Amino acid sequence: MVDRLSTLDTSFLHLEDATTPMHVGSVMVFDVPKGGFDYDRLVALIAERIAHVPRYRQRIKEVPGGVGNPVWVDDAGFDMTYHVRRSALPRPGSDEQLEELIARIQPRPLDRSRPLWEVYLVEGLADHRFAIITKTHHSLIDGIHAVDIGNVLVDGNPTSRGGVMASWRPRPEPSGPELVVGAVVDAVRTPSQVVETVKHGIKDVTTTAGNIARVAGGVLSTLARVSARPAPDSPLNATVGRARRFVMVGTDLDDYKGIRAALSSADSEVDVSIHDVVLATLAGAFRTWLLTRGEAVHPGTTVRAMVPVSVHGGGGDLPTGTSMTACFVDLPVGEPSPLIRLRQISYSMTQQMAADSAVPAEALASLGGFAPPTMHALGARLGGMVSRRLYNVVVTNVPGPQSPLYAAGARMVSTYPVTPLSRGQALSIGLTSYDGGVYYGLYADRDAMPDADVLGRGIVDALGELADLRLRA
Repeated sequence: MVDRLSTLDTSFLHLEDATTPMHVGSVMVFDVPKGGFDYDRLVALIAERIAHVPRYRQRIKEVPGGVGNPVWVDDAGFDMTYHVRRSALPRPGSDEQLEELIARIQPRPLDRSRPLWEVYLVEGLADHRFAIITKTHHSLIDGIHAVDIGNVLVDGNPTSRGGVMASWRPRPEPSGPELVVGAVVDAVRTPSQVVETVKHGIKDVTTTAGNIARVAGGVLSTLARVSARPAPDSPLNATVGRARRFVMVGTDLDDYKGIRAALSSADSEVDVSIHDVVLATLAGAFRTWLLTRGEAVHPGTTVRAMVPVSVHGGGGDLPTGTSMTACFVDLPVGEPSPLIRLRQISYSMTQQMAADSAVPAEALASLGGFAPPTMHALGARLGGMVSRRLYNVVVTNVPGPQSPLYAAGARMVSTYPVTPLSRGQALSIGLTSYDGGVYYGLYADRDAMPDADVLGRGIVDALGELADLRLRA
């Protein structure tokens, strides 16, 4: 029996074009271990790990005549060295040079005649570091059979011991007539497949250590609440070209915790979460960015963020049936007071989440393995479902583990998500907390946002503003 793509996954293939490739990525920075780390070691690590995720050896095959959705078939000519590539930075190997390399690698479409993923080893970073850049297509990360490639590369084991290599033989590829017959049979069995997909949206499930995150019907109720309010006009909504910029911003998780604790205890009217502090930080950064551009900023100026949030209806640990829903937050960038911005954002988030129960950051961070890349992918998929007329920017914030992770003995020191741009969206923002840090990845259209670095510096400054409030509280 063939494994057929869902209608939503198929739509990602049809919607993809040269300016909006439908893949997500991550940038992981490592310290070089004592024994060194090279291309051969990375290839061996990936070969060992994808043995448990067969999707990474499969490619997409179209059904003749388009009478059914495409299917996944084993790639008989699978070539690991095609997917795992090597690059290096010239001296001095700065973060700015790494950002430029990422901006050039990430927009390139994946080869549809092969499994839809790539990994790059980037050597020559300053301070005896190296980076791993990943790219995984949306249609591959269905959450059931495959998670983001970044998830399978790291674990909590600080040793570089190798695993047992599993043998693999590709299954015979179905013929054209077999694919047509299979599509007809599936259509008879599930005649309402397309209608159900449109009605209920996407059912994405990530099986990291048995914990599941699913996009469910909560999205529809959220859309019903906001559909009558289009997003405000913003330079963040622009025609998207092929070229990109990428900015990495590293901050300290203790700053967010301190702001939350100080302001919540000092003012009973403010019961903020770390997520609220993140959004308030972004509001301040957008304010600085707009003023630097000479844009008109008045008291009512806002930037609407679409924020995927994990929710569940019960207590205890993260249960099967956890959902992702969309919150739409008007960031009050026209408000000069950082405290008032934080209050307004906290109130807005509390109101939208009143009917559900947000998954605590600790629950997400405790997911087995390294869940953030897949969670960012699910958030980006959710953003792809929603009309861009409803928001200016997507912000995916996924708490990660607060203990070190390793790839074949190399310690990961930071990680930055790369979430794709939709049509008309000049910027996407992903952030992940990991091992005491909060790491932002700003992915922007190169022409629409040549000043993406200004927004990056604005994040650091806005967080400093909120930290000053903590000291005065």
